[in-house]
Amino acid sequence: MREHERARHLGNTLVWRGDPGYESTRARMLWNELTPPRFPDVIVRATSEEDTRDAIGLARSRGLRVALRASGHSWCGSPLRDGGMLIDLSRLRRHTVDRHSAVVQPGVTSRDLAHALAGHDRAFPVAHSGSVALSGFVLSGGLGWNSRAWGPACHSLRSIQAVTAAGELVRCSEDENADLFWAARGAGPGFFAAVTSFGLSLHRLPPATMTTRYVFPLADLEDIAYWTDEVAAAVPSNVELSVVLTTADHPVRPGSPPPKVVVVTATVFASSWDDATLSLEPLRDCPLAGRSLIRQADQPTSYDVLFAGSDALWPRRHRAAADSLWLNEDFGTLLPGMGRYIAGAPSDESLVLAVLSPGGPATVPPPEDMAFAPLGGIYLGCYAIWRDQTLDEANLRWLRETIRAAEPLGAGYYVGETDLLAAPSRARRSFTPAAWERLQALRAEHDPDGVFEPYPHP
Repeated sequence: MREHERARHLGNTLVWRGDPGYESTRARMLWNELTPPRFPDVIVRATSEEDTRDAIGLARSRGLRVALRASGHSWCGSPLRDGGMLIDLSRLRRHTVDRHSAVVQPGVTSRDLAHALAGHDRAFPVAHSGSVALSGFVLSGGLGWNSRAWGPACHSLRSIQAVTAAGELVRCSEDENADLFWAARGAGPGFFAAVTSFGLSLHRLPPATMTTRYVFPLADLEDIAYWTDEVAAAVPSNVELSVVLTTADHPVRPGSPPPKVVVVTATVFASSWDDATLSLEPLRDCPLAGRSLIRQADQPTSYDVLFAGSDALWPRRHRAAADSLWLNEDFGTLLPGMGRYIAGAPSDESLVLAVLSPGGPATVPPPEDMAFAPLGGIYLGCYAIWRDQTLDEANLRWLRETIRAAEPLGAGYYVGETDLLAAPSRARRSFTPAAWERLQALRAEHDPDGVFEPYPHP
């Protein structure tokens, strides 16, 4: 198809810079209100797989590099580049599900997928936030619900359909185009094709999901961190264990400001209620329970409740920035040093999150069948969240200082949430050395003309 034919076929899906609706469209490309000052030459709001192929053909003919987005949850705004073409896949939201597998388009959200699978008594390690679409999440590895037991989301990926840099629609699996399939399992925003559908392997929906939660004053952080290490050593892999340093929702006493707190949460995805209760036993007799501000033990939990909790931590219509690290330290070594940073955060909505081995233990050798590998036993996420535009610099400075304090303990980065613009080495350090070298070789082979945007860098 010739260039003018492709442009005519795409019609009003094309929004060029300078068009009346360009700026409002550009602003909608990110979930975050902190929209960086980067301006694609054209945004394509694809409505079909055919639109995606035509858009890539048009980009090739005009020498435009291609970036892609689905739900726009990238913290550093990697889909938004200066110049080139941004293809918006959020309208591709069809999915088909049976008891064994699912075929899902890139714009399907985690909430919609979880609901669709539940009707078949099946589950998938969907993102913690229900509004996150499958595309960027799975391609970055995908540290989702119950990923300690099920592995990262990309581990349950059995095939993809993708448009290559040459404009060909190809199927990729362990048996077809295996190199592209390997890269799709973890390459993240540097993947060199446009995925138009994902074939997923499914898990049995756990019959019993249960949560235990403690909220403690921040002053008790050191003792809580060492107790959390004891819990981490005792709970089975189907327990998701996290610690959040943040500000309480409500004051302890009327008229006082909400205090800084430590929230310890354990959610188990179990085969029975008896098994769930047994799995959470290490948290039941907490020696520090008398110091807790809130204690909620063995609460039955649904995906809707889990999504609501994440929505409260990472609310919409806010300005936000994030950074992350993999660490091979324990909670007792990591968290006490983070306490003073959350105490001095300029926004009460900011938080520090530490999660026990999402994506599986780092002590296991990296799998050879995917680009992703957990690079540490604890995942640390630092999130600056605020509302007032005049406080941008103060909050960004806080984020940089907080992650810098933890970096001496770091073993690498997670490509899906680290600030890739902070340093040129961030993308490389999100992979094992062997995986990084293979990704570079595959990009040179499959996208020699640089049709797809590489990893963002300063």
